[in-house]
Amino acid sequence: MKTIVFIGANQSGSSYEAIRAAEELHYYTVLLTDRKSFLEKRAHFPHAHLMKLCRLDQINDIREVITEIAQDRFTVSAIVSFIDPHCHTAAILSREFGCQPFSERAIRLMLDKAKSRRALRGTPHSPPYHVICGTAKTAETKLELPVVLKAPRSSASKDVHIAQTSGAFQSAFSDLRKRYPGGSVLVEQYMPGSQYLVETLTIDGETHIVAVIQQEILFFGRFIVTGYQIITDTDGAFFRGLEQAARVIVQAHGMRDGPCHLELRHFADEWRLIEANPRISGGAMNVLIQTAYGINLAKETLKAATGRVPEFVRKHQKEAFLQYVLVPEAGRLVKVTGKSQAQNSPGVAQVYVKPKKGSLLTPPASMGQRYAYAIGTGTTAEEARANAKAGASKIKFHLRTSNTLSVAYPMRINELDGGDAHVRIDYFANNIVYEP
Repeated sequence: MKTIVFIGANQSGSSYEAIRAAEELHYYTVLLTDRKSFLEKRAHFPHAHLMKLCRLDQINDIREVITEIAQDRFTVSAIVSFIDPHCHTAAILSREFGCQPFSERAIRLMLDKAKSRRALRGTPHSPPYHVICGTAKTAETKLELPVVLKAPRSSASKDVHIAQTSGAFQSAFSDLRKRYPGGSVLVEQYMPGSQYLVETLTIDGETHIVAVIQQEILFFGRFIVTGYQIITDTDGAFFRGLEQAARVIVQAHGMRDGPCHLELRHFADEWRLIEANPRISGGAMNVLIQTAYGINLAKETLKAATGRVPEFVRKHQKEAFLQYVLVPEAGRLVKVTGKSQAQNSPGVAQVYVKPKKGSLLTPPASMGQRYAYAIGTGTTAEEARANAKAGASKIKFHLRTSNTLSVAYPMRINELDGGDAHVRIDYFANNIVYEP
């Protein structure tokens, strides 16, 4: 029985949709997870035909489980992961078990931001940066403030700090030192301006640009992307330059086969890399691309992983915008209302609400704390954006708050970026109803 093994998955988003796509491609699906709660909620994973509990941070444990599967009636056609940091483990095991492996070295470089920067030497696409080694007791930067400090192996906006003063720099450095004792710290020049996401899939050394998306970013003590606008017209010189830079960056990492999404900004007349990740974006990105173009990128990625030929032809083209919903204050979720109104709002293609009753909701410290979304479509980009925001505004989280639930998060909007980054936090307060 032809089988695809998934190393890790979430309960929603691209990693979940990949399992469903594998079933649609008529593969037997095996999900390896280290979360006991997933096995207890087995009905939440109807597309995973077999689930096994496994320590995903131990490659030998994963190897043993896959060996047992391969000795049974299953033919392992692919071993994949749509989750950091398991992409590299999946690539190693794919090679060992004779599957079509994605590029191991490229994945390893992309998962470490400092190594990723070094891979771009000789290109104009790295921001000015330096690395503070793990043995340093104190830190200083020769870059002009403001700067961004990152833990090289962090993801989803976790452990990314911005420092506008020397005091803030020292505070951010100390925080990263406490969280990662002995770990290095990446310091980059802060680059203002619009940020773009580029979804790619490389096959036999040819990098295909599947989608270009402009991001709306707010700063809540962390950089959180709250909105995604599909760019349907990339024929101009600006976007041709972006796509060319993306191809150079992917190739500089040595990616010959595999998915990758890049975040870039235009700074000092060049496209500069913010982050490279060796997988499709998580969250609702697969759904957004499917809404705009009819391309199921998760499915096409699996085709590549199983040696089949992916298809990148757009079945249609629609303007589309994805709006996430956040909460500005911590509280226990009593109920959610307005989902049906959001779904029936003009131009809204899809609505999703993540948390269940009783969940503790908090202001975002990472991308994982975005609690709902609405995808809007329209005849123009502006109309799609307006429809998504109008739909998202209908969703109401009824929270019960108390002093014991208060969480101290800096609710500063990013004053360094222009345009939509100045949206006030009051916008998200409209999604909250306080319960006694």
